[in-house]
Amino acid sequence: MDRRRFLQSAALSPAAFGICGGASARPAIRIEEVRFSYEDFRYRTPYRFGAQTVDRVTLLNVDCAVCTRTGRVARGFGSMTMGNAWSFPSKTMSYDTTLGAMKALAARIASITGGYGEPGHPVDINCALEPAYLKAAVAVSKDLQLAEPIPKLCTLVTASPFDAAIHDAYGKALGLSCYLTYGRDSMPFDLSHYLGADFKGEYLSRYVLPKPVPRMALYHSVGASDPIVASDVRARIGDGLPETLPEWIRYNGLRRIKIKLAGNDLAWDLARVAGIDRATTETQRERGVAEWFYSLDFNEQCPNVDYLLEFLRRLRETAAAGFDRIQYVEQPTARDLRADRANVMHAAAKLRPVVIDESLTDIESLMLAREMGYSGAALKACKGQSQVLLMAAAAEKHHMFLCVQDLTCQGASLIHSAGLAAHVPGVAAIEANAREYVPAANKPWEDRFPGIFKVRDGMLDASTLNRPGLGAV
Repeated sequence: MDRRRFLQSAALSPAAFGICGGASARPAIRIEEVRFSYEDFRYRTPYRFGAQTVDRVTLLNVDCAVCTRTGRVARGFGSMTMGNAWSFPSKTMSYDTTLGAMKALAARIASITGGYGEPGHPVDINCALEPAYLKAAVAVSKDLQLAEPIPKLCTLVTASPFDAAIHDAYGKALGLSCYLTYGRDSMPFDLSHYLGADFKGEYLSRYVLPKPVPRMALYHSVGASDPIVASDVRARIGDGLPETLPEWIRYNGLRRIKIKLAGNDLAWDLARVAGIDRATTETQRERGVAEWFYSLDFNEQCPNVDYLLEFLRRLRETAAAGFDRIQYVEQPTARDLRADRANVMHAAAKLRPVVIDESLTDIESLMLAREMGYSGAALKACKGQSQVLLMAAAAEKHHMFLCVQDLTCQGASLIHSAGLAAHVPGVAAIEANAREYVPAANKPWEDRFPGIFKVRDGMLDASTLNRPGLGAV
């Protein structure tokens, strides 16, 4: 189905997703209370991606209480890094300004969510509330007199822990993993209600695994300023953790390397990939490992698709083995796809899957990206459990390449992200880089979820991610 047919057959506006018709036959919850708080952490070492460098993180933690029709009360928890440098990048406003705007928006979202009185399934609650969240972002932008308005992506990130907490509470109220609550027994509507006629008679459960895959390949991120080999290290951190790529490979048994690139300096990008490939090849040879993969992340910095095509052509000529190890390419050009409809990815996607990330904010953007030649989608917990599952279903329907990417998720947010990756069929791998950049935030979780926070053989053990709710607490 192309985007035009999709727009004709689906009611895209979340305001259309009311709670009605047959809802009383399924388990439903009503939100009773919403509370939120923050945690702040400094990075162990700065992380450079695209045009941004970050050295700190603020976690938004959300607690909620819900009540079932039978009067049972359950509590849910959600957490997400606010990620303002990524979700609200600005050349005119400071980090503190955009973070402050997100905090003001979080307070509005808490009030909106806590004041919602209709019973329903978490997906329908989120679909009903999202228009109010977006209006709140407009209001906050005006009230704070921001030089640039809060983008939709930033609104999704801010709202995501509220959505997660509601899903978590719903699962706990039923004594089930959230991923067992997406079928006809729980949801009042089939997917045609959200995604159009092609999904008639199908439920989210068709596109979600009831049990988590036991093991998932981990992508390790190499930031654009990270040292590769020992000679690149200017001053040792000395905290006992690895500090070069070979050290990390040996420490975690890595077989997946995500490479952050400049996107506006072809010579540097080629040299960066070639250098990483040399160091990785030597280390893997020592370990007796014959197969490993790379992903390339330009974080929107390529001026056009021609840059990407030239990069791939020259890399294949100068480092053929490195080229062969590329599993996928992530969001090479600017996130506003509508602003340059001619900048299509068809030719690049014939060489390697090209994945939409920053551009992916709703089903319509997914369909537009697919129309423009993107062949894959990066799913992220920070965009909200409800909307990501709907986007995953649409992407699966169209046989798109899938991966789960990070927002330096730590603690409960990593459990959320890992649960998503473990329950969506066909996900190639999951990125998890908080262990590199902010390990202090993960420390309290290591003994509770050793398979997620203590990486061995380059894999995450997701076999325990089947507890009630989202499984973190």
